Amino acid sequence: MDNRSEVREFLMTRRARVTPEAVGLVAGGNRRVQGLRRSEVASLAGVSVEYYAKLERGAIAGASAAVLDSLAGALLLDEAERAHLLDLARAADGIPSSGRPRRRASKPTASRPSLQWALASVTDAVAFVRDPRQNLLAVNDLGRAFYSPLIGDGGRTPNLARFQFLDPASRDFYPDWDVFAAMCVAIMRAEAGRDPHDKGLQDLVGELSTRSETFRALWAAHDVRTHGAGTKRFRHPLVGEIVLAYEELAITAEPGNVLMIYTAEPGSPSAERLALLASWSLEQVGAGAGAEPSDEGTAG
Repeated sequence: MDNRSEVREFLMTRRARVTPEAVGLVAGGNRRVQGLRRSEVASLAGVSVEYYAKLERGAIAGASAAVLDSLAGALLLDEAERAHLLDLARAADGIPSSGRPRRRASKPTASRPSLQWALASVTDAVAFVRDPRQNLLAVNDLGRAFYSPLIGDGGRTPNLARFQFLDPASRDFYPDWDVFAAMCVAIMRAEAGRDPHDKGLQDLVGELSTRSETFRALWAAHDVRTHGAGTKRFRHPLVGEIVLAYEELAITAEPGNVLMIYTAEPGSPSAERLALLASWSLEQVGAGAGAEPSDEGTAG
């Protein structure tokens, strides 16, 4: 990805988002730009207009940490956006981003046996390993049952982004589809900033941009975010609507890969449905194939 273009578009979209009132300025009349003027950003950041204009043209190489921090403050960047700006600056300076070594393999790597054992030990929650390209590299038994609409027949490596934007089944699986779509793209944007040389991610972005108008529009917005923690609502074809809390954990032995764990609030209808799905998945492991789970004992 072209670093100068990425920097230019990111700074321009962030500047357009900030209103004068949000940073204590008087808007006045006859404003011909959306958001802040370059001169206003420069003043807030404590740099010359000429220097800020240079940065916004994409020439961010050599910018000091102090300047970047001031710029982040002037543009009201959140933590994910601030980190993204720093990643773009590191890439311009030729420095590996976020302490992550550059990956050479273009295909998903097989998970280590010990990681597989760890996943298998998680029996009451959905657990899976995801790489920066949104590939599901490994899942536990409950995760395999939970993500059955995505995993399918197990041919191609399951990919969360392809499922989100290219598979009509995702709109049933994700009741809040628009929210999930924006989140997926923003996470991919952050990953692209951390490793702009990841050809696999570049190829995925190119594929989705060509095949999905929604993805193309969201990618052009240059929004970034981290996954972290939160809750999500799903509609599973076997057990119905289920609300799960998620935690993202970094796998230090495989930089860039994360362990995602989805759990339900104890005693909730979602916990009952997740337990039902876990019971059904155990039956599938033991019997190979079987009927869909019974609704007996589930909350309505």
